This record gives sequence, structure tokens and C-alpha cells, in this order.
Amino acid sequence: MTKKIRNLCVVLGDQLNRDSLLFEGFDPQQDLLWMAEVLQESTHVPSNKQRSLLFIAAMRHFAQDLHADNLPLLYYPLEQQLPNFSAALGECFRHYSPERLRVVLPGDYRVLQELKTCSAQFNLPLEVLPDNHFIAKPGEFSAWQKGKKQLRMEYWYRQLRKRTGILMQGGAPEGGDWNYDHDNRGTFGRAGPGLREPELMFAMDDITQAAKQSIEQFFPDNPGELITFGWPVTRAQALELLAFFIRAQLAHFGEYQDAMWTHEPWLYHSRLSAALNLKLLSPMEVILAAEQAYQRGDAPLNSVEGFIRQILGWREYVRGLYWSFMPDWLEMNALDAQHNLPDFYWTGDVDMKCLAQSIGQVLQHGYGHHIQRLMVTGLFALLWQTRPDQIHAWYLAMYVDAVEWVELPNVLGMSQYADAGIMASKPYIATGRYIAKMSNYCDQCCYKPDDAESDRACPFTTLYWEFLAKHRDRFVNHPRLALQVKHLDAQTTEKREAIAKRAAWVRAHYPANLYQ
Repeated sequence: MTKKIRNLCVVLGDQLNRDSLLFEGFDPQQDLLWMAEVLQESTHVPSNKQRSLLFIAAMRHFAQDLHADNLPLLYYPLEQQLPNFSAALGECFRHYSPERLRVVLPGDYRVLQELKTCSAQFNLPLEVLPDNHFIAKPGEFSAWQKGKKQLRMEYWYRQLRKRTGILMQGGAPEGGDWNYDHDNRGTFGRAGPGLREPELMFAMDDITQAAKQSIEQFFPDNPGELITFGWPVTRAQALELLAFFIRAQLAHFGEYQDAMWTHEPWLYHSRLSAALNLKLLSPMEVILAAEQAYQRGDAPLNSVEGFIRQILGWREYVRGLYWSFMPDWLEMNALDAQHNLPDFYWTGDVDMKCLAQSIGQVLQHGYGHHIQRLMVTGLFALLWQTRPDQIHAWYLAMYVDAVEWVELPNVLGMSQYADAGIMASKPYIATGRYIAKMSNYCDQCCYKPDDAESDRACPFTTLYWEFLAKHRDRFVNHPRLALQVKHLDAQTTEKREAIAKRAAWVRAHYPANLYQ
């Protein structure tokens, strides 16, 4: 016999915030909280073990807190081997008969559709609540984009700055400018980053250790490794990491946010995106902590503005774009990219030093900062002309902070230009020279970043010219790429043939079969 309840309240793995609307009006006498670790969330893309462990460990710690507060919770662990949310809810309905299913808007369109299908299957009303974690109000992005031909992040960011008063002096931006990117392109030079305070890492407690065993048991063939794991999995740890970043890293974040260095995965980056995306932290508390550091004189404006723009600007912007264009995002392929993703993306076994470093740290830590994602792993996939669905699956699978609402627009729009310019005015293409400028990767590489055609030619540089040649007609009159097309047109026939021959060698050199 099933027990009748009023609301079955679904807590998803990236909704670990107690100020969620799901808890408003929650009555322990009539309602039941529900959480499930379903296999599909680590297998619909081959989720990095670091990513799966972060989600599962954080969910189990959140569940422990709910139990400690004597809130009724039904929790299904991986050990029950439930394949998906529909199966897990079906198991629940064998014991409980709710009047209604409640959930905060998921961060993944696929999950929302599955919950809708399941509620229809069981003839159960589904109430989808707004997600009050975000700064943008419901409908604000839709109202902002109405009638606009271009949806540029900068203007959305300015609107939120004005409404919230963040880094504002009256109606003017702090310091007189909205954006201090011109001060945020520093490199370390040949001396490197030097000594820094050791990164704050968190030891695995018993709950996380048990979650680690579950991941190894159920997903032994997934990519990534769990030799080390130091991500925050509780709100207390996330707050500690925020305080560490503000004290030890924020002051230098701005100048060096685009720099890269061998065996330095963290540098001055906050590592807070995963905690934000699991909602262990609120975006406004992170923004205010950075703003207060500026007001105290502990961090310069270029660092603080650059950091706040990532959260108040990009994060809110990509979420607006995701829900504005789903499910169309999944079919976008404006550049007709048809090549399979090379195997080395999943293994890190590659002779290009920049990619070996960037992918190696993703396998080890599930992490890469924004320039490694955009201008190393993303740039190569773009120049390779990788099928958008495959590179999307890789980013969603491999990074600990990947939830589809934030990952998909960043990858298909910003990184791959599959959206034909909804997000960016041009594709972010560059030769190996960019990586040589921003890092020391090329110093230790077997390829030469300035070379496009010899047997030591950098694959980035070779594929850059191949990419431009393929898309010449699209960009010949482009205001930001026309000059590069002129350089292409100025090449001799012999040089073009040599580059084409080298490009064929590059494509034969890197096979593409794994996980395809």
C-alpha cells in the first residue's frame, strides 16, 4: 500500500541550495524531499570520474544536512543501479502516492523533458519552479533580447550592473569604464609565475571516500582519475575556498587571467565555478566578496571587474541564451564541421605540449581555466572542424563544473561558432603563435608555432590556414577577419599546396574513434 503525500519535491544534483524555492512552504508532515543518483547522469556522456565524484559527494553531504535537520528525504544511491530519473521515480511511486511533483527548473533541457514525460506517464501534475539562484529575474533576459539583432554580452552585463548597483558610482561604472580587459592580458615572461601560496584543497572525508568507491565500482571505464580529489563538496568548504581566493589570488587574477604555464593548472583562478554551479555558493555573495575586496583596497579594479564580469556577465548571459535557443542549440552547425573528435581528447596522449598539458590536467582534476578551454582545447577542435555534438559531449563530460545550461552555449557558440554568431562576432581562431605568447607550452614542444608547412609545423598553425581556406568566402568581407583572408590570398600556390599536404598529414596523425 502506498503512502499518500502532498508534494514530492525533487532535488537535483546541481540544486544544493537551501534557499531554493523548493523549500518555501515545505511541510514535513505532508511533503517529501527526493534525491537520486541515477546511472544515466554519468553515462549519457562518459562523465569524468572527477566530475561524477564531485556531484555524488556533494549530493550525499547535502542529504546528510537534510537528515540532520529532520527533513523527510527519500534518497536513492548508485548502489540501487537505477538507470534514469524515470526509473527512480517509478520506484518511488511504488511506496508513495503524491498529489504533485515539484522541481526547480533543471539546468539541463534533457532532464526537464524526462521529468515532463515521467509526470505525464504517471498522470501526475508537474510544477516547475523558477530558479532563484540566478541574478537575472524570470523573463528579464527575454525582455532584454526582444528586438535586438545582436545579443552581445557586454550590454546585458551593463544592464545587470545598473540594476544591481555592482561596481557603480551613481549611474556611472566604477573607475569610468565598464570593462578593463585591456589590463588583463599579462604574461609571466620567461621567469614564470614564481612562488605562490599553495592551492587550497580539501581532504576526502568518509562520505566522499564512500562516493569515490561507488564511482570506481559503477563507472570504471569512464575517463579521468581519482588519485587526487580536492574539490569543495559542502557549503562550508565552498565558503572557505571563496575566502582563500579573495585573500590570496584575486589581486593578481585580472592581469594573469589569460596566462598559461606548464604544470600550473590553478594559477590565480578561483576554482569557484563548480561550487557555484552546484549552488553551494550564490553568485551574489561571491560578487559582493570581490567588490568588498576592491573597496578595502585589497584588489585592483581590473582584477575585480574582470572576475565579476565572469559571473554577473557571462554566467547570466549564457543561461539566458541557453533557454532562449533550446533545443535548437543541439542542431547548430553553421560551419558544417564534420570531422570526428580526435581520440587524444579522452586520453591526453598527444605530442602537442599545449594539448597534453590542458587535457592532462582535465583528466587529473576535471579542470581548465577559460583560456585553456577557449584557446587550446576549443581552438584545436574548431580548427579541426569537429562535429559540434562531439565537442559538446566532451566538454559536458570532462569538466567538474559542466552543467549543460552553461557548457552548451559556451562551447557551441563562443568556442565553435556553430551558432553563426549569436554569441561572438567572429570565430576565435588563431595560429600557434597565440599559445606561444600566452604560455611556455611551445618552449617544450616538438612543433614550431610559426611554421605551417614543414615537418615541424605546428598543427594549430597548419589547420588555421586550412580553416581560413575552407571558409574564405564567408569571411572575405568580415570586418575582423578580412585582413587574415588577404594574407591567405597572398600565399603562393606552392605554399598553399604545402599547407594542404601538411594538413592531410596532421589529420592522419591523430585518429578519431574513441567514444564516437
